[in-house]
Amino acid sequence: MADTYILGIESSCDETAAAVVRSGEQVISNVVSSQVKVHQPYGGVVPELASREHLRNIVPVVREALEKAGKTYDSVDALAVTRGPGLAGALLVGVSFAKAIGFATGKPLIAVNHLEGHIHAVLLEHKQAGGAEIEFPVLALVVSGGHTHLYLAEASGNSWTYRNIGRTRDDAAGEAFDKVAKPLGSGYPGRPVVDRLSKHGDPKAVKFPPSHIKGKDRAVREGRAAQTEFDFSFSGIKTAVLRHVETHNLQPNIAARQQKIAALKDRKFDDILAACDRETLDLVASFQRTVVRDLVDKTLDAARACDVRTLFITGGVAANSELREAFERDAAQQGLPAYFPSRPLSTDNAAMIAAAAYPKWLAKDFAPADLSAEAALQLR
Repeated sequence: MADTYILGIESSCDETAAAVVRSGEQVISNVVSSQVKVHQPYGGVVPELASREHLRNIVPVVREALEKAGKTYDSVDALAVTRGPGLAGALLVGVSFAKAIGFATGKPLIAVNHLEGHIHAVLLEHKQAGGAEIEFPVLALVVSGGHTHLYLAEASGNSWTYRNIGRTRDDAAGEAFDKVAKPLGSGYPGRPVVDRLSKHGDPKAVKFPPSHIKGKDRAVREGRAAQTEFDFSFSGIKTAVLRHVETHNLQPNIAARQQKIAALKDRKFDDILAACDRETLDLVASFQRTVVRDLVDKTLDAARACDVRTLFITGGVAANSELREAFERDAAQQGLPAYFPSRPLSTDNAAMIAAAAYPKWLAKDFAPADLSAEAALQLR
């Protein structure tokens, strides 16, 4: 079969990305333009600013991806774009641009679910490394700033089918990391900083109770009542951290640290670490340990209940070092192979979108001319 080159475009949140991938298994180019500095003063992603930055960046990012791959709009075989889920305005930038290019060149357009893209980031690198055949069923934990989902995946010809067996009832895990980091003064984005600070604290210093999910209302509405034991909740741990700050009078130290860090022109990790006291480091380490244990324990419980053969852990939080270590250790004890994407492909990127589009290319599953973004798109 002849090689197929797909140009992928990703704009679901705060990264404008484009990539060219060959036949779903070799990254030819992968370009990501981050908006971290734009959103940093606000402590989180501002949707209106994200859309504006996508409009500003999408043309040069796509042009760079094509140049690095030695391709043009005419020489790629298809276009792939993230349809959802994500921020509506941000998604529309990518979808509108991809539709315009498809119309101008006559190239087929493939719509990709962002969550399936994260799953295919694992598969992409596994194929690229010449790994063994994946055994099904696969249980995929997609864990990021906007998502915490457990999907049971099966192969269906060249494509995969998915069944959601667990999800967060409130905050996503990555969102909880960022929200906890902000009041502790470690800045935005909080996830990588919390991960590195945790190595300097005692994870057993603060005893946080495990999450307890009461009621099945939402799961019943979604037809998932039997799987509610695999749902997650992270709003409680976030509240517990804030309560600990109040009861232990940590606010004055936090305010002083925030002021000191904000005054830095070139913020470096060592500066943040030097500004942290022992109590804060212990609190951060204890928070991370609690979240990691919840993610690992529920995922492995679901793996046993569903008799899965392979684990995928993917999404931005999959870059967390403690999460990786815990899964590698505990999954091995359970006799399960656990696969992660590399850290560059853990966060949002377009290579995963182009890779996820390849099975759709084989099935000639092309998007209609009236394709639009869908912010709450489900993965099935």
